Amino acid sequence: MTMHVDVMDLMAKLKSSEEAFVLATVVRTVSVTAAKAGAKAIIRPDGTIAAGWIGGGCARGAVLRAATQSLRDGKARLVSIQPGDLLAELGVKPGEARGGVQFARNMCPSQGTMDVFIEPMLPRPSLIVFGASPVALALAAQARPLGFNVTLAGPMDDLVEVPDVDHLVDGFAIEPDGRERYLVVSTQGRGDEAALKAAVAAKADYVGFVGSHRKMASLKRELTEDGIEPTALDRVKGPAGLDLGAITPEEIALSVLAEIISIRRRGQRGETAQQA
Repeated sequence: MTMHVDVMDLMAKLKSSEEAFVLATVVRTVSVTAAKAGAKAIIRPDGTIAAGWIGGGCARGAVLRAATQSLRDGKARLVSIQPGDLLAELGVKPGEARGGVQFARNMCPSQGTMDVFIEPMLPRPSLIVFGASPVALALAAQARPLGFNVTLAGPMDDLVEVPDVDHLVDGFAIEPDGRERYLVVSTQGRGDEAALKAAVAAKADYVGFVGSHRKMASLKRELTEDGIEPTALDRVKGPAGLDLGAITPEEIALSVLAEIISIRRRGQRGETAQQA
């Protein structure tokens, strides 16, 4: 146990380094419980408690299970750990959720009740833009205020000035980062085929291509002839973006980001995240 580590200090460090974790907070206790309202703990993705304390073994299992679920689906949840007889009076079974509350059974002799709020803290979603075109630069500029971790990848010689992004990559080779990731190819004639080939090989929640239907069809034919699986190319939304009648680079970038946000939010609500 790491009660000596300050929860708030560690939380600030983890958020700064964009590491995923859960903040568990005891919000209510009834009868005898080890932890009291206000107690907090930081839980890492591997299930270890990195700081703080939310009680002993009676509560820990249910809290850790809920923490794992929250990191998986990105949703906060309230867990109510109660004795079996109280759950029976409520007409709920351990593991059942009702009215926004997830119930668990307290197996300890103390037979107290403890409600714990589970709040997932996830890294910013990643937006990777291939290219140094006006649309690519507009995408990078607009995405950061919307909460994206932005990477601009492409030939750095094409850049007139260094944009305000989180990461710059010279070329199209990108590493997996384990976070929610959206990828847009906006090379616009400067390495289209190489960029699209790298994009379809990358793991991403969305792959978009900024260009015409004709250009997208031509590239698909070329890449298929080069041995790229058609099913991989079918993942690419081309042209990328919602049909807003966009003309300027800034408007095109806005349409692409609007599409990405729409897909992302539908997925968080549990809807089918089809690319428009």
